[in-house]
Amino acid sequence: MRTFRAAPAASAARWASWSLAGVLAGGAGLATSYFLAMAMTLRDSPVLAVAELVIRLAPGALVEKAIATVGHQDKPLLVIGVLVVTGLLFAWAGRLRSRSWWQPLLVYAGLAAVGSYAVADQRGAGFVDQVPVVVGLLTWAGLLEVLTAPLRAGAPSEEATAPGVRAPDGSRRGFLLGGLLVAGVSVAVGLAGRVVGQGRRQVEQTRRLLRLADVSAPVVPRRATLDLDGLSPWETPADDFYLVHTAIVVPAIAPDDWTLRLHGMVDRELELSYRDLLARQHTEDWITLNCVSNPVGGPLIGNAWWSGIRLADLLREAGVHADADAVLQTSQDGWTCGTPLAALTDDRPAMLALAMNGRPLPIDHGFPVRTIVPGLYGYVSACKWVVDLEVTQFSRISAYWTQRGWSERGPVKLSSRIDVPREGAEVAAGTVRMGGVAWAQHVGIESVEVAVDGGGWQRAEISHPPTTDAWVQWVASARLDPGEHRVKVRCTDRHGLVQTGVERDVLPDGATGWHTVGFTVTGS
Repeated sequence: MRTFRAAPAASAARWASWSLAGVLAGGAGLATSYFLAMAMTLRDSPVLAVAELVIRLAPGALVEKAIATVGHQDKPLLVIGVLVVTGLLFAWAGRLRSRSWWQPLLVYAGLAAVGSYAVADQRGAGFVDQVPVVVGLLTWAGLLEVLTAPLRAGAPSEEATAPGVRAPDGSRRGFLLGGLLVAGVSVAVGLAGRVVGQGRRQVEQTRRLLRLADVSAPVVPRRATLDLDGLSPWETPADDFYLVHTAIVVPAIAPDDWTLRLHGMVDRELELSYRDLLARQHTEDWITLNCVSNPVGGPLIGNAWWSGIRLADLLREAGVHADADAVLQTSQDGWTCGTPLAALTDDRPAMLALAMNGRPLPIDHGFPVRTIVPGLYGYVSACKWVVDLEVTQFSRISAYWTQRGWSERGPVKLSSRIDVPREGAEVAAGTVRMGGVAWAQHVGIESVEVAVDGGGWQRAEISHPPTTDAWVQWVASARLDPGEHRVKVRCTDRHGLVQTGVERDVLPDGATGWHTVGFTVTGS
């Protein structure tokens, strides 16, 4: 009678190989997400975000007990615990892959949901912060397929499942070589992320400690606001301010490493350091910025207190040639925009901005220096991380977005938005209050009107800020019966121009049309 003793060992080795494949693929996914988090954001890696989420969700008594038991090692131990649990899930996903292709998807979905929620739960998190989670997940899933390919190829057939039958040496060798390669690259990617992250975080630490003596804290002007819950606040916090840029990795520039070159059609070329700007006279103002890609009623707009150096003063010092009509701005990352020279030299507060809402610019918003030009869309004026200003002519240049079909000049279009009520909201019957914002930077808003259910235009109350370069708030009221209703809004600027109701897409120079909202009045 024949006996086979190798079967249990062979089976254990086979399961260990599938589990190891899961751990190696998952580890590569974690390394990738860590690198991207360090390179693209100033936030924690997804693993640390999950650990912080656990702390926030844990009962206070449990947290206190943990601190009392292990002292200040509670957080490192928690991170280790998260990694251990994650590693076990990686191993499980590997074993599930030995059965079918779809079963690991359950583990992918669960970990992706937890990681995505943990990252999104951080203050000020946006779409970019989700990129490390998504790419890490795809790396994990892809490498699991690659690493398990030799195991699937070497899996014994039904005729070869007798105890003691070994998988072909070629498949085992392929798996081991692939595993070693993935492990080595994962370690290298993780170390690279640490190096990249340290540089960015040193710049962020410098920014946080920077004190700008001539920058004042924002104070909301008298008569700039109206009283209605749900209105956009007068000041948009930096964390909530819209972000649009083309940089995959946002430049992180130390102030001491930053210089600006102003050249081209000028009498005297200027080269300025950050310290040079600090020594100059500052200007400050409330300025509303909006993106040309903002649809009618969209969110790509914000109002902030900007502090910096007037561009008109620098251009006057350089001595601009009479036949120049444009300034080509270039960012540290190579992005360019062509700005009308007249908008930089007239009486508007166009500036090299150093601060936003009383603090040094956030890195994502252009630290250490960016340009601000009221009355122009950002694609022709708002150059973050600006390092070069070339005085020139429009006939000689082609900037980033104009090469892609957008118009050359980009003046902001007169527009308005409804904030209250929101689309699909339910409100009580009776007097319904409505409100929102309107803007016509560097011209100013004269009036705002609303029309309900196709009726005539009724004038709304508007705020009266001391500047034409910022938005105004508006509020209107109407007595409405229960049922479905629609309200639309339009505004008129101080030159008498009425906002058009003709609907046009954002390309090539900004959307037009009246923002309209549907809502339901309930009750009697």
